[in-house]
Amino acid sequence: MDNISKLVGARIGGFRKEKHLSQEELAEKCNLHPTYIGQLERGEKNPTIESVMKISDGLQVPLDQLFANVTAANFPAMDYIPDKIMFLVMELTPKEQKIIYELILLALKLRN
Repeated sequence: MDNISKLVGARIGGFRKEKHLSQEELAEKCNLHPTYIGQLERGEKNPTIESVMKISDGLQVPLDQLFANVTAANFPAMDYIPDKIMFLVMELTPKEQKIIYELILLALKLRN
């Protein structure tokens, strides 16, 4: 699959984990199959517009947030540093993500 599928899948997985939902629980909320949710999160499938809306509703996340790190530049999205950072952070637990966020805030304060 292309990079956009991986980016959107990572966003879905990140929001799902943030909400402490299993793939099965999210699938039930969205009236989708759990296997499909897994395939989306891994970037193996391209979701339909209807599926994206169901997932947005199921996660109770604004639709645009599922596309927050999708770039429209003339270079592969995976080469975009914010996306690389996002992929690293998405693999962490919500507690670890919060620590990284706080470290970034601290680093930004220290640069001034």
